[in-house]
Amino acid sequence: MVDLRVTAVFTAYHPDERLAAAVEAALRDCTSVIIVDNTPAGTGGGAPASTAPALAGPRVTVIDHGRNVGLGAALNLAVRELPGTCEAVLFLDQDSELPPEIVPGLVADLADAGVGIAAPSPWDPKHQRYYCSDAKRNDSVSDEEAVITSGMLVRREVLEKVPFNEDMFLDWVDVAFCLDVRRAGWRIVIDWRLRLPHEIGACEVHTKFGRTVHYSHYPAFRLYWIGRNVSILHRGHFESRPRALASTLIFMAQRFTTTLLFEPQRRTHVPALLRGFRDGLRERVDPRYLPAGAEHPAVRRGADARR
Repeated sequence: MVDLRVTAVFTAYHPDERLAAAVEAALRDCTSVIIVDNTPAGTGGGAPASTAPALAGPRVTVIDHGRNVGLGAALNLAVRELPGTCEAVLFLDQDSELPPEIVPGLVADLADAGVGIAAPSPWDPKHQRYYCSDAKRNDSVSDEEAVITSGMLVRREVLEKVPFNEDMFLDWVDVAFCLDVRRAGWRIVIDWRLRLPHEIGACEVHTKFGRTVHYSHYPAFRLYWIGRNVSILHRGHFESRPRALASTLIFMAQRFTTTLLFEPQRRTHVPALLRGFRDGLRERVDPRYLPAGAEHPAVRRGADARR
């Protein structure tokens, strides 16, 4: 059996008690843990803004920088802090409590030197379904174009050559990273024998015109970043510009329709989605759609230029 020294990386944002349980579960099979706390300083009122700093210990490093720099930048911060002995990195959400078979199973998948990323199949425990398409599901592993951040085990060599996209801030960071990894020559696999419980937003089941739709209810700022980043993603990763535009328009049409049909706050959410799409085409950022206390490189550069 392959034996790799694995470091688990968590990104935290106003974490609750589930982070402590997730870290404890990760330490069972990982040699160390790094937590990047993206909770802005001074946002906790009278209480501590975050529970993450209290988890620091001999095997747990907490990067408590008091800022929300977005997902991509936080992940890059963690990569720069990896211990010298680390051979692979397991990325997890702050509420991802690992089943005991996940890490040994993913480590075994990396025995193939051509595999750069191995991931479990993300499982929706609330609705008892896989998030991934049924198309490639089998009894072992399948090659994929992309996987979600939570649960993916990445070779350190991959991370040294392929960084996370900091401009995207939040949504589509994982997909952009995976496409860059594939472009660099590595395979990405899902191991269907391994299931990681995962919840994506406030997902609800709706029925319309005889069809069942799973729709995640996000705040308006998330719709902005979804719309902005999908156009940047497709434009950057499709060699054919017509194909990139077509893929973007198809996704936007689907998201626009489901938001219009199922989102109670459609009057704020639909404009956020469309403004994001517009800003993605223009490669701009509207600071109104940054969460309170958040920072984005483009906004920071603009503020510096005005001084």
